[in-house]
Amino acid sequence: MGIVNIDDELHEQLRRASKVSYRSINAQAAYWIRLGMLCEINPTLSFSEIIGGELRSAGVSAAPLAPSHS
Repeated sequence: MGIVNIDDELHEQLRRASKVSYRSINAQAAYWIRLGMLCEINPTLSFSEIIGGELRSAGVSAAPLAPSHS
């Protein structure tokens, strides 16, 4: 495992995002790195398409939610 040097502001953003997503700071950084890599190698796909593909490859059924009626 290597060490990645990042500036203080990005580290603070990682810390804040990790709390919201219930991940460790390292897990949040890994998530952002992987997502960034997937976006770069699949520039024509949307975020939803990329996440949907990852969920399907992990065997997760990502059925769309039914619209709510108020």
